[in-house]
Amino acid sequence: MQRFSKSPTDPAFVQDPYPFYDEMRAAGDLAFWEDYALPCAVSQRAVSTLLKDRRFGREVPPEIAPEIPAHQAPFYAVEAHSMLELEPPRHTRLRGLVLRAFTSRRIAALGPEIAALAHRLIDEMPEHGEIDLLPAFCQPIPVIVIARLLGVPEAMAPQLLRWSADMVGMYQARRDRAMEVAAATAATEFADFLRGYVETRRKSPGDDLLSHLIAAEEGGEKLSTDELITTCILLLNAGHEATVHTMGNGIKTLLEQGVTITEDNAAPVVEEVLRYDPPLHMFTRYAYEQVEAFGHTFQRGEQVALMLGAANRDPAVWAEPARFDPARPVVTNTSFGGGMHFCVGAPLARLELVTALPILFERLAGMQLAGTPRYADLYHFHGLEALKITR
Repeated sequence: MQRFSKSPTDPAFVQDPYPFYDEMRAAGDLAFWEDYALPCAVSQRAVSTLLKDRRFGREVPPEIAPEIPAHQAPFYAVEAHSMLELEPPRHTRLRGLVLRAFTSRRIAALGPEIAALAHRLIDEMPEHGEIDLLPAFCQPIPVIVIARLLGVPEAMAPQLLRWSADMVGMYQARRDRAMEVAAATAATEFADFLRGYVETRRKSPGDDLLSHLIAAEEGGEKLSTDELITTCILLLNAGHEATVHTMGNGIKTLLEQGVTITEDNAAPVVEEVLRYDPPLHMFTRYAYEQVEAFGHTFQRGEQVALMLGAANRDPAVWAEPARFDPARPVVTNTSFGGGMHFCVGAPLARLELVTALPILFERLAGMQLAGTPRYADLYHFHGLEALKITR
């Protein structure tokens, strides 16, 4: 396994990580990233295989679980109940309950609401001058949709965004102690807020996702209040972070490439956006036993980084992968993960993208980028600092 060094906060890497991925992938299915001290799966076949290999998982083996510093404890107290960080049997029970409430029919029914919200946000934009589409369009759509799903007042959206942004800072390469304290504070405040809503919905259930999750719990499935709270936080944080970045990266790419998205071509264009410049570039797994894979022996407790952004640019799967081509045959990408941890919100994210983006491009048909957008220092997320356009 060849070794490579590149700081994930290096400004050049932040703006364009793909050449580094190409270097690693040229060395084989696995490469060692010294800055993370991790072996990395960089080919599409390696990433896809390891995502589905049950000998690897998200939950840290108990014998190597680190001691949590006191200032981080509130954050990890919430994370301890996240299905994203758990393996069976707890993961199976949690995911099953969420999918029972988060049904495809419920998601599909949101289409008209998403369209109306997109139109409303465009109506509220100034007719002249620069507009930053991140706060004006990309951020409000996913957070308002999730708030409505949960039965939380739409007016809470700005606060939900602040809590979400602070919490996901824990997963960024630039993380420092101040960010850790902010994440712990946000986790505490977010959990306290939702605890009140859980109690309200217990007494007065509605037709929202939270009420349906409570009903599943009280139907004998034993979903605790803490699990309910963490599940709601996960749905907001994961859904918001990924969809905002996908939407922003996608609009940037479409404007740079001179491609217009319409109702007729929305599905293949969105799939190419997800492949070409995904919102999450790395997802880690622990080996639960000694595993021989792609020429390397993983020992129990060893981590592997699954490089989603690298897998999506694998020339063995996509011809000229650095070229944006919505007409290319659709091949399943890894942007939403895979296996039993496949993103539960993927259908909602796709619906938001295929609904909102054609409306934006139709309503703002003459929009142009106001300068070259820059990516923010968020790795292992990948999203813009701002997305300024002129009408």
